[in-house]
Amino acid sequence: MIEVTLADGRRITVECLNCALVEGLIEPTGGVVYESPHFHVHQDVAYPVPGLVIVAARRHYKALDEMTEEESRDFISTVRLVRQAQREALGVEVVCYFYNEDTTHHFHLWMVPRYSWMYELGRSVQSLRPVLLHAREHMSDPKSVDEVRRATERLRTRLATGGGRVAG
Repeated sequence: MIEVTLADGRRITVECLNCALVEGLIEPTGGVVYESPHFHVHQDVAYPVPGLVIVAARRHYKALDEMTEEESRDFISTVRLVRQAQREALGVEVVCYFYNEDTTHHFHLWMVPRYSWMYELGRSVQSLRPVLLHAREHMSDPKSVDEVRRATERLRTRLATGGGRVAG
């Protein structure tokens, strides 16, 4: 079991966070962004950054090379669709992608938008942790969380009008 602190400060304990999200046991802020045959896209539940989404595999595996060919094609297609929606619906010009095989749960890719306030904390991948901690510590208020909900809705709407299977 792992304990997770959600963006709104609640603490939950789950066996697998991604499974709990994919199965609908945990509602991510703003709801599900997008679903494909092999992936579930949702706002990161721990860090309240508008448009910070996670592309999570529906089945358990940890590494990119463990995907089937079909999953690989679906993954690239899903990431491209979501990235386009981030650009068109949220005006996000730069995204940092983060994927880590050293995890207690299964494969997922973080798609972290880079907003102007983030550059005060650095420009490289090393700035990701300070950015995420800053968001958790300073952006968990109701107004900021509502902004995350609105961004999630804009992404979901954009993906619905751009094709694919959208949750909701």
